Amino acid sequence: MILSPTFWPSVLAVIGYAVAIGWPQRAEQTGHRVPTVLAAFCLLAWLSQAVAIGVDVLALDAPQAGARFGFAPALSVTSWLVLGVYALESRRLGLPAVRQTLALLAAVSVVLAWVFPGRTHAAGQIDAWAPLHWVTGFASYGLIGAALLHAVLLTHAERRLRSGTAGSGQIPSPHRPAGQALGMPLLRLESLTLKFVAAGFAMLSLTLLLGAAFTSPWKWDHKTIFSVLSWCVFAVLLVGRARFGWRGRQAIRWLIAGSLLLLLAYVGSRFVLEILLHRPAA
Repeated sequence: MILSPTFWPSVLAVIGYAVAIGWPQRAEQTGHRVPTVLAAFCLLAWLSQAVAIGVDVLALDAPQAGARFGFAPALSVTSWLVLGVYALESRRLGLPAVRQTLALLAAVSVVLAWVFPGRTHAAGQIDAWAPLHWVTGFASYGLIGAALLHAVLLTHAERRLRSGTAGSGQIPSPHRPAGQALGMPLLRLESLTLKFVAAGFAMLSLTLLLGAAFTSPWKWDHKTIFSVLSWCVFAVLLVGRARFGWRGRQAIRWLIAGSLLLLLAYVGSRFVLEILLHRPAA
């Protein structure tokens, strides 16, 4: 197992994320540039995780061509996508505590994906549309994860504004107008959260359509039921937002509920089958 192709990329990813976790918060203040050394280690970890994911999912260490998938690789892909979104916005939303939490989750997911790589499907055993179905599923997890990240940032920003502080803990100045925290207006942050929800909902819809169209025979298993339930929750959230103007805590509660159902849909069902019941998942 140590000599597996995913070992060294996984080790490099964990080392890089460990540096991000251990980097002192006082050395990175909101609104300032991320230190070069920290940025380099984070980039190393992120790229190494991408290599580990690619080798694992493409089953490059398998004796024959195919693909491999399981609950742990799904978690790893989700954390990787969320970290990518956070990196793009880190100049405006550079919260050290959030960075450390995401790095910890990513490191754990890398280790889990290395220990539990999932089941290998030979090229002749999978439908031609299966890779697209998996990609859209990956995307839906990542986009909903990004929405959750923004919801956390939004909640954090609202609490800071209510307490009369923002940014690095200083009283808001004329350079940071009212209604703005973390370098971004709250309304824009809230809008971004719902945009990620809408994008994740679109990818989830496509995933379900592909599954219904190309899965034979169709069956209502735990994965399908929880996926449909999460789709319904996100649909209600988007309709409530558009029709009734749902915002703040009400919208976040629906987002959390839908996210938990989505997590149970694939990751939860695969975990039960692969780890608890020791049964191969289709």
